[in-house]
Amino acid sequence: QVQLVESGGGLVQPGGSLRLSCAASGIIFTIYTIGWYRQAPGKQRELVAEITRTLVTDYADSVKGRFTISRDYAKNTVYLQMNNLKPEDTAVYYCNAYLGSRGYWGQGTQVTVSS
Repeated sequence: QVQLVESGGGLVQPGGSLRLSCAASGIIFTIYTIGWYRQAPGKQRELVAEITRTLVTDYADSVKGRFTISRDYAKNTVYLQMNNLKPEDTAVYYCNAYLGSRGYWGQGTQVTVSS
């Protein structure tokens, strides 16, 4: 059974930092591209960052220079380090693993940026 479990969300003030984690099980983690998506109320889900099995990364323009995606093969985990958070970063953040036509989602973790 494939499981992607996100953690690390919470409430943070503008300018603060959070690190999200996505722990994977039930898949050959090393060969999947892993992405972080987010969905704010009333908006479509959007790609925030992704990392391939060869560690190629890509970021949405809105988070470039502030967010960093990384992966730990030994722990089957992908991280999203989020710095200088802004109120517009408030959303539910989801982890996604895909390989060709196969894709899996986590349950999401809430990130709220507010003073």
